[in-house]
Amino acid sequence: MSYMRGFRDPAAASRLMDAVRATVQGTLRVIEFCGGHTHAIMRYGLRGALAPQVQLLSGPGCPVCVTASADIDQAIALSGRPGITLATFGDMIRVPGTTTSLQGARARGADVRVIYSALDALELARALPQREVVMLGIGFETTAPTIAAALRQAESEGLANFTVYSMHKLTAPAMRAILDAGELAVDAVLGPGHVAAITGWQAWSFLPEEYGVSCAVAGFEPLDILQALLACAEDQARGEPRITNAYGRGVSALGNSTALRLMDEVFMPTDAAWRGLGVIPGSGLAIRPGLARYDARQRFGLPGMAEGPLDAEAAVGCRCGEVLRGVVEPPQCPLFGAACTPAHPVGPCMVSAEGSCAAYYRYRGIMDI
Repeated sequence: MSYMRGFRDPAAASRLMDAVRATVQGTLRVIEFCGGHTHAIMRYGLRGALAPQVQLLSGPGCPVCVTASADIDQAIALSGRPGITLATFGDMIRVPGTTTSLQGARARGADVRVIYSALDALELARALPQREVVMLGIGFETTAPTIAAALRQAESEGLANFTVYSMHKLTAPAMRAILDAGELAVDAVLGPGHVAAITGWQAWSFLPEEYGVSCAVAGFEPLDILQALLACAEDQARGEPRITNAYGRGVSALGNSTALRLMDEVFMPTDAAWRGLGVIPGSGLAIRPGLARYDARQRFGLPGMAEGPLDAEAAVGCRCGEVLRGVVEPPQCPLFGAACTPAHPVGPCMVSAEGSCAAYYRYRGIMDI
């Protein structure tokens, strides 16, 4: 198979694939949470290579994709206020709100800056003392500690013109919401390796304990993913769902205590609106009241939670919300590859580099091998 040339160790990959196929009883349905896993699976042709014994479904693991349209609308409105400079990661600037995007707002004169880290936003605040610099806090548990650290740094420097608009999301509540909805029947979950590096793999033990679903925390190399799938297949064969850490070089049981402590000092859980999933209790992160002067929601009188459409693009036939829930695959959307492409995206699943639609489109030439 030509795609095997992309593997660092094709022989090991072949052995693992054979082991997975030999171990699976009937069909093994696995949903990966992380967009990084989706891209790796597509890039290396794992989805096609393991079918039909293994069905790999993509989940909501793209923080830009799951940001509700109403939150984007609020960010766009905020960017239009006099004296405000909005700092955001690059993917976010093209994600559509109800009528436009941050890119559209910038074209109309809003001061929207693309940054690569929270430190960049701090530097903007230092360089522009006459303006209010608002950083969009986007991401899962992997990003939240860095933004918490930036907020603490602003506090220590007394930067009065720096705030964070927190739209952070927590992964475990979203996985619960997907399973509770009953739209999917899955045997296992590929746990997000980068998230688990912060939270610890034990944070995902609720899956076998409460839902009877195996979970294997996986890295992002193809051998990592295959090893995790083999663990899931072995659980299925034994009829004993469990939690497996298949990413031992990056993930421990309890995670990164420093990052977790920093998150807890700055943020507290709150309800959050997710594109495609609705409002999920305790799935967001709000800035604690003691740090309200650095909370853009408080400083600028924004609603505590987005009010308005969650999936504005659904009105034109985009099925991004269903893709995020794993209910449909991107090619099942009537817009995929035609009206919706990376050059002219309709929904965020095609905009973001981590989006499922972007992965299917980019690797469409090998994904069905």
